[in-house]
Amino acid sequence: MNIHGTIDRPLTHDPKKQAPMKPSTSEPAGSAIPDFTPAGTTTGSRQNRTREMQLIPEALARAHMHERLHEAERESRAVRLATARRMQRRAERASMRARRAIAMAVMQ
Repeated sequence: MNIHGTIDRPLTHDPKKQAPMKPSTSEPAGSAIPDFTPAGTTTGSRQNRTREMQLIPEALARAHMHERLHEAERESRAVRLATARRMQRRAERASMRARRAIAMAVMQ
């Protein structure tokens, strides 16, 4: 089953693994404003600014937020585990006190 990602929900958050952007059919070809090139520079030396290049920061930000979310989830799990262990120790101490109290009551 081929499910294609969208800009808002890509298949992967890694920009290197995302499919390259395809030119939009709603924009006419060559509709972009031509780059200004100072005299003496070649057009090939300038960086090609495509829509894919413009969306790289967005993809990087999305990947960064995804990683931060996973980090927060891991930290939350660790806090819950520590709390559960603390509660378990408290319950074990209460159980031991109850056993001692029963033993003392039986002895008398």
